[in-house]
Amino acid sequence: MFQTHSHVPFDARRPVAAARAGAGWCRRATRLAAIALAGLIGTAVLGGCASLPAQAERTPSTAPANTSDTPLGKVLAPRLAKRPGESLFYPLQSGPDALAARLAMARAAQRSLDLQTYIFEPTGTGAAVLGDILDAADRGVRVRMLLDDLHTGGLDKVLSAIDSHPNIEVRLFNPFANRSLRWLELLVSFNRLDRRMHNKTMTVDNQITLLGGRNVGDAYFSARTDMDFSDLDVLVAGPAVPQVSAVFDEYWNDASSYPVVALIPAGKEAPVEMRSLRKRLEARGDQAVASPYVQELLDSGLARGIESGHMPGYYGKAVVVSDKAAKITHQTHDDPGHATARLEKMISSAQKEVLLISPYFVPDDDGEAWLIALARRGIRVRILTNSFAATDVSPVHAGYAPHRQALVAAGIELYELKPSAYAELANRGKAARGSRSRAWLSSSRASLHAKNYIVDRRLVFIGSLNMDPRSAKLNTEMGVVLDSPTLAERMTRSTEDGLLDMAYRVGLQTDGDGSNPRLTWTTREQGQLVVYDREPGMGPLQHLGIGVLRVLPIKEKL
Repeated sequence: MFQTHSHVPFDARRPVAAARAGAGWCRRATRLAAIALAGLIGTAVLGGCASLPAQAERTPSTAPANTSDTPLGKVLAPRLAKRPGESLFYPLQSGPDALAARLAMARAAQRSLDLQTYIFEPTGTGAAVLGDILDAADRGVRVRMLLDDLHTGGLDKVLSAIDSHPNIEVRLFNPFANRSLRWLELLVSFNRLDRRMHNKTMTVDNQITLLGGRNVGDAYFSARTDMDFSDLDVLVAGPAVPQVSAVFDEYWNDASSYPVVALIPAGKEAPVEMRSLRKRLEARGDQAVASPYVQELLDSGLARGIESGHMPGYYGKAVVVSDKAAKITHQTHDDPGHATARLEKMISSAQKEVLLISPYFVPDDDGEAWLIALARRGIRVRILTNSFAATDVSPVHAGYAPHRQALVAAGIELYELKPSAYAELANRGKAARGSRSRAWLSSSRASLHAKNYIVDRRLVFIGSLNMDPRSAKLNTEMGVVLDSPTLAERMTRSTEDGLLDMAYRVGLQTDGDGSNPRLTWTTREQGQLVVYDREPGMGPLQHLGIGVLRVLPIKEKL
């Protein structure tokens, strides 16, 4: 009913870096351009496109069933035995901690490592992760890497080299058949290629898993200077881990997952490319270790904690929420088993309050009515999303903006993150509270990227799912619902702390007779409340551009 979609609250004070060169905008802009141009291309182009292999050999495989004898299994068992039936989880709110977790997991792996992600950049911090994955494979760990194919352009040689390792298999989900003219295939096969796998998980030895909103790359680990993306992951051990592994196995063995060798024949150059890749990873790893940023995370204690199994955190019931892999090929979007439908059910169960954090918040009319109905039922509804000045996807703002007045009029508390969010909090002297997790690079702009929903200060959802049409209808999504009043309370309070410093509260004012309703934006600047009667950061040209985007038939693609 959100008609929603591929995190400040908990980590608003310490946002992490933005997607590569505005990846969110590029992603959607490419799709929207394809919609506009597809009708102009003609059937002649279609005839020149390649086809996916009709008989792609897929050897079925599953996560190892019994790994209690692994080092992680042995160390985690007594901790989990204290709370039978519950999982142990630790939220990763900062970029350095999120990267440290992935490096430590790869280093701790003894039997299996399963990685599923939307974007994997084998450079910078991504190179560090890949290097540790290769080291794990060298130790005899079976590695399965399942990547969405939208952002792998130019990486075929690298992917083929990785796949050539005897202990690593790489598969591409919903791939491009034409590896060189991807843009052309996107135009003529838009309806298929517009549907993407947005899930993000990493699981080691079927004992510990990481899932949330971050991809693998500098944009997600506080290693860029142009923007800070506030994001959120969670490490989980216990009964929820086999649930994640079952989802991975389903996607891995699905007909939409193609082995790299079926798309990119390895040939004789694969070993040479692998040797070259190892040299590049080693060189970049040496550079990374020399940086204060990486040294900071290596000294943080988190890596040692995960590797030894002494993971701090919270206990509680944990239920994995995931779309079926078949959603990519089935056009129905109203399946009650879809992740969006299950998340909506969780939110609708609220008795007192809900806190909804989504960077891409685009409700349709039904979603607007559903949220208003919650508020009229006496539920306190608070929503945090990006302001126009903070978003990396202007069309999303165009889809969201028309709903603001009705939501605010119904009593819903609507907040929009400011691009200066981190600077504002730093001015209040709060940055020191999280100084260890702050990036070693400074950023010019903050942007929300966390997908985090909290119900009655008890249930917490962390995952990849936005509240927009793309998550609901087109992409596959995944996350976990944690039943933990302690964690929910901490995350809610963390969001509330300094909210007016890091965000605008959208309000509504009218003339004396109640006519002419118009929006206002209230925030705190240098300790003083300031009220804007015009949308901050939006000039005449931006107003015109957003106006044009509003009338285009693109909302279902946002």
